[in-house]
Amino acid sequence: MNIKITHNWLLEYLDTDATPYEIQKYLSLCGPSIESVTKIGNDFVYDIEVISNRIDYASLIGIAREAATILPMFGKKAKLKKDYLTYDRGIDNNSHLKLEIIDPENLCPRKLAIIMDVEIGDSPKYIKERLENCGIRSLNNLIDTTNYVMLEVGYPAHVFDYDRVKTGKIFIRKAKKGEKITTLDKKNYLLNSNDIIFDDGTGRIIDLPGIMGLDNSVVTEKTKKIIFWIETNDPKAIRRTSMRLGIRTAAASMNEKNPDSEVAKMTFLKGIELYKKIANGKIVSPLYDTAPEPEKQKMLSMKYEIFDKLIGVKIERDKINNILRNLGFEIASSSFDKFRTPRNDKQQSLSVKIPSYRKYDISIPEDLVEEVARIYGYHKLPNNLPPPANVQQPQELEKLFTITSKIKYFLKHLGLTETVNYSMISKELIEELNLNIRDHLRLANTISNEIEYMRISLLPSLYKNLKDNTGRKDIMRFFEISKVYYPKKNDLPNEVYKLGIGVNTDYFDLKGIVEVLYKELNIESDLKEKIINKDIFYLVELDLDFLIKNYQMIAPYKQINPYAVIKLDKTFTISPHITYEVIRQKAFLSKLLQKMDMVSLYENKLTLRFYYSSPNRNITEEEAKTELDRVIH
Repeated sequence: MNIKITHNWLLEYLDTDATPYEIQKYLSLCGPSIESVTKIGNDFVYDIEVISNRIDYASLIGIAREAATILPMFGKKAKLKKDYLTYDRGIDNNSHLKLEIIDPENLCPRKLAIIMDVEIGDSPKYIKERLENCGIRSLNNLIDTTNYVMLEVGYPAHVFDYDRVKTGKIFIRKAKKGEKITTLDKKNYLLNSNDIIFDDGTGRIIDLPGIMGLDNSVVTEKTKKIIFWIETNDPKAIRRTSMRLGIRTAAASMNEKNPDSEVAKMTFLKGIELYKKIANGKIVSPLYDTAPEPEKQKMLSMKYEIFDKLIGVKIERDKINNILRNLGFEIASSSFDKFRTPRNDKQQSLSVKIPSYRKYDISIPEDLVEEVARIYGYHKLPNNLPPPANVQQPQELEKLFTITSKIKYFLKHLGLTETVNYSMISKELIEELNLNIRDHLRLANTISNEIEYMRISLLPSLYKNLKDNTGRKDIMRFFEISKVYYPKKNDLPNEVYKLGIGVNTDYFDLKGIVEVLYKELNIESDLKEKIINKDIFYLVELDLDFLIKNYQMIAPYKQINPYAVIKLDKTFTISPHITYEVIRQKAFLSKLLQKMDMVSLYENKLTLRFYYSSPNRNITEEEAKTELDRVIH
């Protein structure tokens, strides 16, 4: 996700002599990537990429904290202007109104709420300009406040019309399958039992929390009282509902990344302060905060030498400490000697307390090393390549890679095209190939019906490839080498490599491809795999493990037969009971038959050529005919 903030807004928190373009350059080198800087009037707008594990800098305050740490590394002045943790100027708890919050399943662990008398109107010019420069449409001072504090502090907030909620209750529950909602952008959605919603205690849904407000509780021009509200959410539930319904709001993008609940409190207090300032807000209820028991602050202890070892250069110990402090980490204890000697260098250590807004991102000492390295500057690290090393691969893996590559190149030179398909297929495709649905594993959280079941065969995918490309080319020959997944009870599926081949030519073309592949791999085996005919396509699937186990680099030696070979042709009438395979099995009962080829096939007339010989003597034509007569009879 990306956020936008303005330069003049940033300067309310950051005292710096760096220009907007210097801020872009230096922060992009060591921290958040600022993708563009756009001049608008007398201000500049930063477009900043926020990576999934760094939701802590998805705000103006987060960027100010990063800038205050990074810019001094490049000789620029940079310092945070004020302590943004102390927004609470004292809440005058005028409590003639009450709000009942009911959350029996604890679906939202922390809930912050307050009721305020307000005056709706336009936002001040500076707020309207900042929001619109950041890509957010200004609506009124009540809604603008929630967007403003979200950008400034970093947590999504919401505002209800107190009178439209009607009951003074917010009941948090899971939706019932089939319940309908209308969001504030007038769109209708159908919910299921995994979605979390708020209702007013009567069953009337008033909010889709963490994602978008609803039309029946949003503030209007007549609003006199509001419920200013923030809740913490299950990020997985937010992601699941948002993706399924296709509602991708800024609030959803933030909430699915699990922002810090302490930042939620900071955002809440800033919002109350702003409502007082721009909406003549007056508190008319207690401040509700259902904060769970505070978690024990995480602490990491390590030797300083880990920084030298992993970064590749020695960074002064006090510089390491300063970098960590500037990023918000607390140095609980540190033992180092500025006049260290090689003897005591390895004994120097530090213990670091992790701030709440980094508790999900920082879990091992190496994470702290990464923080120091990026602020110090990856561009300052030596670019020496590590010494070369040969890592011996397991023999099975080496053989798999070698033979798979050989098969791919051989099939390519035969004129086949390799395909790469999803490991999941649709229910319709399984049924179309007459496979059993019950034999397949179904994904519980698929994002599309097209990729719902783990495949146990490559043929459905190849069939779809051929079908989708029909008409684009006269001759199609496709192959795929990939895994299939056989279910195992109470365990992960059994993964097996297969080779699938599909053509739109004919049976004999596909049979010939498989036979010459066997010859290329020097495999002495008859074609046992069944060739499937579906519509105008022919498909076959081979066990790659069989090919690997039976592959021979050099063909086995066969002594040349010094005696004459007698060739006899015979035409057979093919029927359901007399097939090529039946004839073949009967023919090779003869010890004199060396080889059998197909000469022609017209309608149901199949002409075969039989090669008779003995390794011990010359046989007569009459002996060969006797052997052939046994096949005929």
